[in-house]
Amino acid sequence: MNFKPGFVSFEETVVEKFPDKTHFWHCRPDMMPETNLLLVRCQMHPGEAHAFHHHPKMEEILYVLSGTAEQWVEKEKRIMTAGHSLYVPAGVVHGTYNIGQDMLDFLAVLSPAKSEGPGTLDVSGEEPWKSLRKPG
Repeated sequence: MNFKPGFVSFEETVVEKFPDKTHFWHCRPDMMPETNLLLVRCQMHPGEAHAFHHHPKMEEILYVLSGTAEQWVEKEKRIMTAGHSLYVPAGVVHGTYNIGQDMLDFLAVLSPAKSEGPGTLDVSGEEPWKSLRKPG
């Protein structure tokens, strides 16, 4: 095994800005070619969300750093705050909604990073997901 450690400061992260969130990538294959992990810090403004979706071939761990998330796993809803975590098996529908008044800041670890097909599939426009949670 030819392992090379990779230190990444917050200033060195790969930043992706979306309308509903900002990703700060700390680990992914284009940054660390030997890895099969993804590590991303995600920040969402109040009222924003990563609506119902699933990762067909990747399992995921979410860890809340700060803020308040309305977290769904299939049809179960829980409120998550700093220090709360969640494990989501591959293929399980979930959604993260910032219901607080502050930025929601959390980490997501996904594996395997290297898999065939799409990494994420949005199902928020499909039943029962589109009727399960009303916007806002």
